Amino acid sequence: MTDVGRHPKIKLMVSSEVTDVKGYVGNFTVKVHKTARYVDEKECNACGECAKECPVSVPDEFNGGFGTRKAVYQPFPQAIPSAFLIDKKNCLGINPIVCAKCVPKCEKKCINLDVYDEDHTFQVGTIVVATGMDVYDPAVLDEYGYTRFENVITSLEFERLISAGGPTMGHLVRPTDHKLPRRVAFIQCVGSRSVKRGNPYCSNVCCMNTVKDTLLIKDHWPEVECKVFYIDIRAFGKGFEDLFKRSKAAGIAYVRGLPGQVQEDPNSKNLILTVENTETGKVEQHEADMVVLSVGVEPRRDSAVVRQLLTLSKTPDGFLMEAHPKLQPVDAPTRGVFFAGCAEAPKDIKDSVTQASAAAARASILMSKGVLSIEAVTARVHPDKCKMCGLCAPVCPYHAIEFEKGKKKPAFIIEAACGGCGTCAAECPFGAIEARHFEDDQIFAQIEAMLAERPEESAVVFACNWCSYAGADLAGVSRLQYPPGVRLIRTMCSGRVAEKFILHAFKLGAPLVLVSGCHFADCHYINANRWTQKRVEKLWDKMEKAGIRPERLQLEWISAAEAQKFAAVMTDVDKMRRQVTQAEIAQTRKILEEKPKL
Repeated sequence: MTDVGRHPKIKLMVSSEVTDVKGYVGNFTVKVHKTARYVDEKECNACGECAKECPVSVPDEFNGGFGTRKAVYQPFPQAIPSAFLIDKKNCLGINPIVCAKCVPKCEKKCINLDVYDEDHTFQVGTIVVATGMDVYDPAVLDEYGYTRFENVITSLEFERLISAGGPTMGHLVRPTDHKLPRRVAFIQCVGSRSVKRGNPYCSNVCCMNTVKDTLLIKDHWPEVECKVFYIDIRAFGKGFEDLFKRSKAAGIAYVRGLPGQVQEDPNSKNLILTVENTETGKVEQHEADMVVLSVGVEPRRDSAVVRQLLTLSKTPDGFLMEAHPKLQPVDAPTRGVFFAGCAEAPKDIKDSVTQASAAAARASILMSKGVLSIEAVTARVHPDKCKMCGLCAPVCPYHAIEFEKGKKKPAFIIEAACGGCGTCAAECPFGAIEARHFEDDQIFAQIEAMLAERPEESAVVFACNWCSYAGADLAGVSRLQYPPGVRLIRTMCSGRVAEKFILHAFKLGAPLVLVSGCHFADCHYINANRWTQKRVEKLWDKMEKAGIRPERLQLEWISAAEAQKFAAVMTDVDKMRRQVTQAEIAQTRKILEEKPKL
């Protein structure tokens, strides 16, 4: 971070927030709101004389509330820039000025209480999202007594407690009596690997963080007894297993089972942990002087704002979703945006540094070319066919369509921003938008070819490229059996499946049509599959009014990893196909010949 602060080509903006992002790859406009620090960060030498004079004391967030700080303070010892700032919320000298005792104490005249917040605008080519993560708040887990018992702390608070620069200068003490605890218990997976109370995923770093902390305790205070209560230890990284073995060899007791309850002895303030030891099959009680909750990590609570600003997707666990987990692990679905660190998934320092290097490399490769190469699978508008209705603009997940209502000007697609999902082409009722390589004529030709002979024996399936079609591929590789009467048509996204494709299949005698795509949280085109559902639901209503059984149009979400589900769904589709009679098919064809667009 020091190198970043000194680099002549890096502009470091602290106490700032991105408020708006417009544009596309190579041409982003970013607006940043910089909060006033009231201390000149370039002139301040962090002598700390101002803080000595400040009469306000508030809990220190960096030290987990174990210590206090002043209203004029340095966020943490290694903060860059190495300068103080004033906490506007707690300062007595700002609006109105009733204190200002710090101002005359600053010999360099760095403090100015009359400055205001600033707004800045930047033109950038690429963006790296490295917003980090938040830690789980264990207050909701009342059985552990985090809010009731002072000697129950989190692993993050424990880190600050034993840090040499922490509130106790590195001395391990118990919060209630400030004495060295003789017995310390660590409870793992607090807020992780729990569907009902917490997060269902593994937070990646908790196990080895606890192993490290137990070794630190044994190195400095060998007489302290440590116990770790766990589900299983996940020591998968380089050297992690050796570290775990060192911890056990140092005398750390590992108890397989999570405590169901933590109680406090009101006299000694010691803690009683009741746990079912799954190795012995017995319910045990363990006494400890201090309990450390190994809390998991979770997505930043303001991540929804970042997703909205940059048009990003999220995975079911709430973290940002990459364009492809193997081929593009640091690329966002929005071209020109890259991920680094825990914004994308829980990871340790080593993996965060690795991903940051990859994100920087990807961004530099993109910008060093000077000319942007885009995928051939994009959409374009035929101006002569465009009726300027504007239906295409709101469905584009990348905001790549320029259209101004009221102006007699055809819609225009920014190809550099277009992801190629084809949702706009499916939504256009006039055929004015062409999705390259997945054009209307090409899809119509595939439908006609597969229904040319004995159409009653075929079920037409529209499968999105990234999930459903990949699930079919995995089913084939896994040699899973499903009926041969299922015929697949690949589209880049289920959002490309227009109403006219489905009706054309029914008109040619298809007994059943299935539209399949990614799960809502996994859409590779942000939210394009939401429009798929709206379109299918609308068509169900039309079919029912026209006298066509809506059950003959199916909608399923199948991921690339769900080969078993794909085979099962195809088997069900074939069963439903067999239930459609020749008379029903003939009646449907007659209805569509009389009213082809319903």
